[in-house]
Amino acid sequence: MSESPLWHGDLVPLDTISPGSSFLSLLEARGLVPTWVISAGEGSIQAPEATTVLAIRHDDGVVMAGDRRATAGNIIAHSRVKKVFPADEYSAVAISGTAGMAIELTKVFQTELEHYEKIEGTRLSLEGKANYLARMVRGNLPMAFQGLGVVPLFCGYDEASGVGRLYTFDVVGGRYEEQDYAATGSGGAEAKSFIKGAFQPGLSEERTIEIAIEALVAAAEEDAATGGPDLHRGIYPNVVTINSEGIIELEDDRVAGVASRVMGGRP
Repeated sequence: MSESPLWHGDLVPLDTISPGSSFLSLLEARGLVPTWVISAGEGSIQAPEATTVLAIRHDDGVVMAGDRRATAGNIIAHSRVKKVFPADEYSAVAISGTAGMAIELTKVFQTELEHYEKIEGTRLSLEGKANYLARMVRGNLPMAFQGLGVVPLFCGYDEASGVGRLYTFDVVGGRYEEQDYAATGSGGAEAKSFIKGAFQPGLSEERTIEIAIEALVAAAEEDAATGGPDLHRGIYPNVVTINSEGIIELEDDRVAGVASRVMGGRP
């Protein structure tokens, strides 16, 4: 029997560590961040996977949305998973890949941004946030080889330029800025294809929300791992908007109204 996964790290006296603006670096220096060691012969774990998330730019900012389904193989593991999270006041991150690990990565990312702001007295730039998230994804690479990959989507309102921006990542930590829209996860290709046909310059925020929800519906029609809105059970996509006033998580009542209109208009 192979040994259980281990984590290790050499402790460094606290008085030799500069607090710095990186909370994660401080934890790493203290040996408090797990480094998992898994034998090459060990099989992969079938953990719940978060599926489809997307983001779309409009004139005043950006809309991000995700379906609520998580799957484990051909089984629906959860039907109400939250996949879109505020990163800070002006940005959001959406998760796809191994759900549990992605949620934990998001929590650490939120803490990192809060720590930086407290230490430096200012927010990290939007591009700086994207770069840091890429580093965190890259740090998960050993687990990705075991089938436990995390591939987030990141977006926000750039206070310096006054526009919404969005970023995609790959499993090895590559970071790519997208122009107008992006989607990832098992239904990402279907969602992106729908957005490509519906997107046009000058979209209002309300119309962008409609396109985002309809793209998830279109993805759910083609991808069994993506869950569309369930009006009967009251399960609706997570949707956030980000503009010059900050991030707003849409209430279910508002999303339900849009979802009803979208689904009522589908052939």
